[in-house]
Amino acid sequence: MKHLLSALLTVTLFISCSKDKDEVKDYTAQNEKEITDYLAQNNLTATRTDSGLYYIIEEEGDAEGETPLATSNVTVAYKGYYTNGNVFDQSDEQGVAFSLTQVIQGWKEGIPHFKEGGKGKLLVPAHLGYGSKDYQSIPGGSVLIFDIKLISVN
Repeated sequence: MKHLLSALLTVTLFISCSKDKDEVKDYTAQNEKEITDYLAQNNLTATRTDSGLYYIIEEEGDAEGETPLATSNVTVAYKGYYTNGNVFDQSDEQGVAFSLTQVIQGWKEGIPHFKEGGKGKLLVPAHLGYGSKDYQSIPGGSVLIFDIKLISVN
């Protein structure tokens, strides 16, 4: 009986540790506060979508310019950084061409708010970015900020 209880306790401990390792942490409230604090500290006004994405249109872009769909191919020049200002990625001035079907949800939802030639920011909470797990050099749960220039809808 003593060995059975010990074995049961060991299995239970092993299972609970395994669950903790794979558990997805919800950063929604923490990210919301981090974004609103960042906006206040930098005296920025942004529009919040129902999903929790914030965006700022700094330049409207070409009056005749196209507005992409979530499935469009686009060319975008960007700089990605954290709320502390540390840059984790950026393109050159010519930008990068890609399909919006191949990027994080924050870009799929955010880029269609811009017209060709438009500039602004996307403030992306973790659940619309890379989630709660580390992704390459990006720590899990990170708020991502992108300075965006939509060069073209291809």
